[in-house]
Amino acid sequence: MDVQAFLGSSVSFASRSRRMACIGALVASMCLVATANAVDAPPLAVLDHGLRPTVLAPGQAPPGWSLEERMRFHKIPGVAVAVLRDGKVVQAAGFGVRAAGGAERVDADTLFSVGSISKVVTAGTTLRLVAKGTLDLDRNVDAYLKRWKLPASAIVPAPDVNLRMLMSHTSGLGVHGFADYQPDDALPSLVQVLDGQKPAKGEAVRFRQPPGRVSDYSGGAVTVEQMVIEDATGRPLADVAQDLVLAPLGMRRSTFESPLSASRGNIARAHDAKGLPTALPRGWESFAEAGASGLWTTANDLGRYVGALIGSYRGTQPFLPQPLAVAMMTEVSPGPFGLGPRLGGAGAGRYFFHLGANESYLALLQGYPETGDGFVILTNGANGLALIAEIRNALDDAIGLGTRPAIRTVKPRVPPAPDFAGEYRLDPALPMDIRRALADSFEHDTLTVSIQGDMVSLVLPGQDAPTTLQALGPAQFVQSGIYVFRFEFRRDASGKVRGVAVSMPETESVAWYAKAP
Repeated sequence: MDVQAFLGSSVSFASRSRRMACIGALVASMCLVATANAVDAPPLAVLDHGLRPTVLAPGQAPPGWSLEERMRFHKIPGVAVAVLRDGKVVQAAGFGVRAAGGAERVDADTLFSVGSISKVVTAGTTLRLVAKGTLDLDRNVDAYLKRWKLPASAIVPAPDVNLRMLMSHTSGLGVHGFADYQPDDALPSLVQVLDGQKPAKGEAVRFRQPPGRVSDYSGGAVTVEQMVIEDATGRPLADVAQDLVLAPLGMRRSTFESPLSASRGNIARAHDAKGLPTALPRGWESFAEAGASGLWTTANDLGRYVGALIGSYRGTQPFLPQPLAVAMMTEVSPGPFGLGPRLGGAGAGRYFFHLGANESYLALLQGYPETGDGFVILTNGANGLALIAEIRNALDDAIGLGTRPAIRTVKPRVPPAPDFAGEYRLDPALPMDIRRALADSFEHDTLTVSIQGDMVSLVLPGQDAPTTLQALGPAQFVQSGIYVFRFEFRRDASGKVRGVAVSMPETESVAWYAKAP
């Protein structure tokens, strides 16, 4: 770990001063003591001053936000965080309260809904069954399914989908995500979910693309994966996961139970975008699609799971056989996902991660399999994604691998070229192995650019209001949220704007939009 990056810029300056002063044996020994004390600083100390946005304006210094002030700003009552070093949880803590206006504090064992992070734990369950020989990653899943079969259609007349496809979002199946169920809502069966029958709230899970061709994030595919687990074992996912994942790893508080029983206690309540309690009177929603979005867990427990995946990859833990762990952490073309987690970075800075987003709970897990670093972030408010991005920046800065440096924009020297304005159309001929994640994360056939003074604005299909882009150069611009999108206008040797390259650096994905005549 880069100690100076971990301690922050002010301490790095002090470290340089100490090095200059370290002359002679006595002073040298004092420097060693100071360094040891710095290394011993708690990992979560960075949350006192290290939160920052992903993009900084020209000349803007990192703001040094505290977690407390950003929780107030984003109206998030409760947060729990765990940090890993060398594949083990070294610190976990809660911040704020379980319910707005209440006195019960969040701690490292408070239960949170973690949305789509459930998919990564479901993936671990599947891979444990593969290791036992119960399931095969490359077999057509129809061979396991008993209650429901893959739906044939004109697009896919003879479905042949395996678990690799389901787990990596390359199956061609649709339904990105699912709606939460309120306390008085009836919960549908898994078959009703897959067929879009009431009381299910979503559409039927059907093929949008032929299997294996496109990266298309699909909660529907993971719901099929859940049914494969259940039909192959004859048991509910909650029970199989308990026996194969939760109990072996000591995740004693975690559960796929839905609705969650109040008797479990120490539960973070749901809050809306204003920070007000919702899902009343119980105080939390339910999730019919357990494998895709139904896990309840804690910072301590989820940290243990991240550590188990890291240890399996490094061959130091027996949770998964190392070849399966390596397969889990290897991208399945043409997308950015392995067998469950999403992947990014390279070398020592390579990481796996997954976001979780239910209506009132947002969460993130992230691990660095080569170094053993990692963290989990759990929140109980609808605005949690923005806060998670800021916490993630602080923790990544502390880890010091340079995986998510601040993006510094510039003030344009001259106004943006007027001929950047116009309509641009996606070039579908670009190979999907180049477009990759953008086929899902930036799924637009057209985009419209407008210029007003120094501002470049982007309008996407279905959007009412334009999005303002920030300048990185005369023809380069950026849009940032939890993911970063870059836009580079290309002008040929004749001086004509030919199009705009849209890229997602985290996943090395590029799409080309040609300018319409």
